[in-house]
Amino acid sequence: MPDPPVSETDDPADAPDDDGDGPVDSDATAADDPQVGDADVPEEVRKYDRFKKIEGGTYDRANEFLRDRTYITAREWAIARLCADFRTETGVEMTKIGENLPELVPFMTDTYSPQAVNQARASFEEKVRQAGATFLYGAMCDFFTAEELDDVMYEATEVAKFLLEVEGVELSVEEELDAEDRISEVMREVREHSAALRHDECPHCGGELDGEDDHGSNTTAEADD
Repeated sequence: MPDPPVSETDDPADAPDDDGDGPVDSDATAADDPQVGDADVPEEVRKYDRFKKIEGGTYDRANEFLRDRTYITAREWAIARLCADFRTETGVEMTKIGENLPELVPFMTDTYSPQAVNQARASFEEKVRQAGATFLYGAMCDFFTAEELDDVMYEATEVAKFLLEVEGVELSVEEELDAEDRISEVMREVREHSAALRHDECPHCGGELDGEDDHGSNTTAEADD
């Protein structure tokens, strides 16, 4: 099944250009001489072992899963992971990623130009920044109670851990629990300090806010009037 990088995105700026910057078809060369094609694959590409847990998976299935739980597409997920793994002191190896995309990621069936790789990378970064700002505002504006914020963080952490595990990252139970504790601690501090920014005194008990004490930690969710 051909990889649908353009049709699977709702944002035109998120899709590879049609004037030579999109996926590059190299099937003809590989079909003429498979041995030549294998010989041209760099050693680090042949040894790359990410995404092996979804061998045989399709772009559509990966994309549907991500669309239901994140803002990113399967194309952006795959290329973001590759950009992190193929980063050198001089930058990301865009050409190597694009030329070997089908060998690196099972559900990607077309090669990409360096421009298309960079475009997907930039789209991923923009979406992460926008989602981060949205989440942080939600955490700081007192829209969520402490318990609700914990639930949001738990759900987000579970999705992120699942994606890492699909990529091939092995997380022990101890590592997972430690990560959850650290994230919860950071979010408690965010909520406490944001309360100090919004109020001179605690709206719950009237005490002075200095960013140290969580005056709202013992309160429960208030019912709507």
